[in-house]
Amino acid sequence: MSRLGKQVRQWLGLNPESSARRQQLSLAETENTLTLGAWQAGENPRDRRSYDRQDVLADCMDAWRFNPLARRITELTTNYVTGGGFVVSCPHDATQSFLDRFWNHRLNRLNLRASDLSNELMLSGNLFLLVSTDQTGMSYLRVIPSTDIAKIESSELDVEQELRYLGKPGLNGEEPVFEAYQVNQDRPAENGSFSPVMLHYAVNRPAGSQWGESDLAPILKWLSRYNAWLEDRVRLNRFRNAFVYVVKARFASETARANRQAQLAARPPAPGSVLVTDEQEEWSVIAPKLEALDASSDGLAVKKMIAAGVGLPLHFLAEPESSTKTTAEASGNPSYRRFSERQRALCWILEDMLRVAVARRAFFDPCVDPDARITVTGGDISARDNAELAEAGQKAAEIASGLREKGLISAEEMLRLVYRFMGEQMPAASGGAGENE
Repeated sequence: MSRLGKQVRQWLGLNPESSARRQQLSLAETENTLTLGAWQAGENPRDRRSYDRQDVLADCMDAWRFNPLARRITELTTNYVTGGGFVVSCPHDATQSFLDRFWNHRLNRLNLRASDLSNELMLSGNLFLLVSTDQTGMSYLRVIPSTDIAKIESSELDVEQELRYLGKPGLNGEEPVFEAYQVNQDRPAENGSFSPVMLHYAVNRPAGSQWGESDLAPILKWLSRYNAWLEDRVRLNRFRNAFVYVVKARFASETARANRQAQLAARPPAPGSVLVTDEQEEWSVIAPKLEALDASSDGLAVKKMIAAGVGLPLHFLAEPESSTKTTAEASGNPSYRRFSERQRALCWILEDMLRVAVARRAFFDPCVDPDARITVTGGDISARDNAELAEAGQKAAEIASGLREKGLISAEEMLRLVYRFMGEQMPAASGGAGENE
């Protein structure tokens, strides 16, 4: 086709590409297509869109409130991660004394608040902690819901170097701004008080992202499907015992049939009664067929998807996957590893938050050492691990003692082997304790 012919067809609207384009642009906008491809200026391309993130956070909260399975999944993680409690230790006595007061302060109550921190990490994947300090150097901790944070501003060259956090507009229409904690810039003002700062921690965060992801986000649709399937089964089982009598007979006329039906409707047979009829009538029952055995496999398939999405075995979700104890214990090992990893992350979060509180206290109390080492340890994830580690440590101690008596290893090496097989860290003070013992 010549160039002139293409221009004529384009002027007349006969170009197939322009026709398809006009048809596409003439489609009506809906709620599903209005924000399709939308992008807010300044957003990180590795994160979810703002509207999508807010929807996911709202759905996770609704699932926790109304879905028993989602509530149990959240409780399982929190119980294993924080159920054994946390122990805060510091070799510096004055710093340890302040940490104890800060930890047990009635406005902090970190023994109880640890569960709230774990739940927030589970439901939103983010933890926004607002730290405020009074004129005596005592800090107070508050958890800001992730849904109240609209945007995270960070350095242009490093998304993980966060500068401030923009909150949603309040009742007065103002957007609150929370300054991020900066190590080298956090100092008291002229009046001797600190400005509140915010700490942000995230889990399930892809590289180059600012926001974390909820543990429930991948299974939200499967929780909804399982809930819908279960409601349908309950509704059908409600009518499982409902049935209808069908009476077949030869009637002389329609009037005779109607009279017989009215007679039976007036006095229907009671359950368990004996019914005697003549050979002219044949009774049968119409009852619903639920096919419960086939439906149970469908529900189990959906529940397996939910369990796989959160890394839990089925017997953790009231679904006996196997009748053998060995299989159940083996399937629980990956979950214990996941709980241990989450506990390690939460311990690091608590340690970092405690360092901020100690650093602020050091401006008012010279006895507190801001550079002192702070360690937070959690409780045991599984009691079975303790028995196995104790048995392994006992056997390692017997073998290492024999090697020590023969002069093949030193006392320090013997202690190192025993501590290693027991899964504990060797104390630094015991390093050279017994070379001459």
